Amino acid sequence: MAANIKNLSPDLFEPAEFDHTKEEISRKRLSYWQDVRRRFFSNTGAVIGLVLILVIGMMAIIGPGMNDYNYRQQDYNVQNISPFDRIVGDHWFGTDNLGRDLWTRTWYGAGISLLIALIAAGIDLTIGVAYGSISGYFGGRVDDWMQRIVEVLVGIPNLIVIILLLIWLEPGIFPIALAIALTGWVNMSRIVRAQMLQLKSQEYVLAARTLGAGTRRMLMKHLLPNVMGPVIITLMFTIPQAIFFEAFLGFIGLGLRPPEASLGVLINDGYKMLQVFPYQTFFPAVILSLLMFSFNLLGDGLRDALDPKLRQ
Repeated sequence: MAANIKNLSPDLFEPAEFDHTKEEISRKRLSYWQDVRRRFFSNTGAVIGLVLILVIGMMAIIGPGMNDYNYRQQDYNVQNISPFDRIVGDHWFGTDNLGRDLWTRTWYGAGISLLIALIAAGIDLTIGVAYGSISGYFGGRVDDWMQRIVEVLVGIPNLIVIILLLIWLEPGIFPIALAIALTGWVNMSRIVRAQMLQLKSQEYVLAARTLGAGTRRMLMKHLLPNVMGPVIITLMFTIPQAIFFEAFLGFIGLGLRPPEASLGVLINDGYKMLQVFPYQTFFPAVILSLLMFSFNLLGDGLRDALDPKLRQ
């Protein structure tokens, strides 16, 4: 058999054609964050939510300056003018019972509500991430004591804490945000702690610790970047919750004091005239609903985009 192979003539063979293009990767390799961006913008609901938030945020900045009225300015000659009346002029949302322009007050109030929600969410983020990281990373007795404090706070209804704090403090933008954030960080800390407990036993963390990485480097370089996905998702759901709490506090009279305006204050003022002048409640209620709806759409989209199990 071997002798027959040796006697074969080279003329009986010809080189095979090899197409290297078949081994090339069919598409450009995407990093994790590039894939997150691609999946996020392919989610129609998330994009709609982002666009609505940007539009409302932009109108909250430029809307109060689109006419010549101040949100505090009163004119008793144009009290309770409907936006559908011919004499409305440039009162595009009409006026309230004191003759104040509702267009200016509505967009100014939307900006104040967003500002309070963002401050509260920022406090939640700072305290929650720091508290949860320390508790989850060190574990042991430190974790036990810190979680007992969390359990006490969870057992107290946060609405009662918010109301008691606002009764004690003078209502304002920062006191309201602080009252909302006082117990709001607990959920963020528990999520971060759970992620830390899961990640600190991973092989790359053990390898970094073996190579001499300190606590600060372990947290900042290895653990916290991998926790940011759940943190961002939780933050997107924290903001609409803070907007709702601010509106509720304004509705029950514990929000900003007149003549200041927020969406909750405007809804409370319009509710008193609901049966006679329903438009005074309609516009701030629609904007509040759109904000809540948009942030929930955005949060759902980010949750799907940041989930590594859905990566293709």
